Amino acid sequence: MLPDAAASRLREREARAALRRAARERARVERDEVRRFTRRTRHRRAIWWTAGGIVAAFAVAVSLAVFSPLLALREIRITGTERIPQEQLHAVLDEQLGTPLALVDLDAVERELAEFPLIRNYVTEVVPPDTLVVRLQERQPIALVQGDGGFDLVDPAGVVVQTTPERPPGVPLLTLPDGDLDSAGFDWMVEVLLALPPEVLAQVDSISAPSRDSVTLDLAGSEQRVLWGSATDSDRKAAVLARLIPLHAGAGAGEYDVSAERTAVFRPD
Repeated sequence: MLPDAAASRLREREARAALRRAARERARVERDEVRRFTRRTRHRRAIWWTAGGIVAAFAVAVSLAVFSPLLALREIRITGTERIPQEQLHAVLDEQLGTPLALVDLDAVERELAEFPLIRNYVTEVVPPDTLVVRLQERQPIALVQGDGGFDLVDPAGVVVQTTPERPPGVPLLTLPDGDLDSAGFDWMVEVLLALPPEVLAQVDSISAPSRDSVTLDLAGSEQRVLWGSATDSDRKAAVLARLIPLHAGAGAGEYDVSAERTAVFRPD
């Protein structure tokens, strides 16, 4: 009996050992299957973690570089000024000096420059490591309006660019009742002046527009005038006038009539 009992216990131990080996083998197979099915996911996850690390490192490097005092604004360079003293512009813009380039307040720059009516438009450019460039375009006068204080040079928008006590040469004088720069007459005369080629504009002494259809120009240095008519079709009229003036400039007093659509003549007085 004893040998049989010992043999039975031995068989039980071997059976339990076989079960444990089978369980371990099954667990191994399951782990292999899980790895096989999740290999692509784990690979993507590793790529994302790597890419995220690179981006984070790059962001930190950029932040350290951009916000570093080494990249602080140290120079403001202004171009395009003729009438506006640069000292006045620097007086309001130089408050930005010492600011990291990434933190320069361009909205504040816009507010400060808006206080200068002679600035027509501008662009800014940040030039590393330490410069802000401001490129201005000033308003350019196209005509004169006589007032109590002298002569106002005005641009096409009616903005007074400069006031002088004496009449400057080479700029047409607007015959404008009460000096009203918001009137329709101002708009008609400016439309005509903008259409003239430079060589003709330089010969205009004064211009008037008592009504929409009766714009008239007086030429400088002569007793000649131009009956323009309405401000419509000004480009064609300007081209015709540019051809007529050389033909009759020495003919004495008279009138160039370009008001009609299909005809243009010079009538001696």
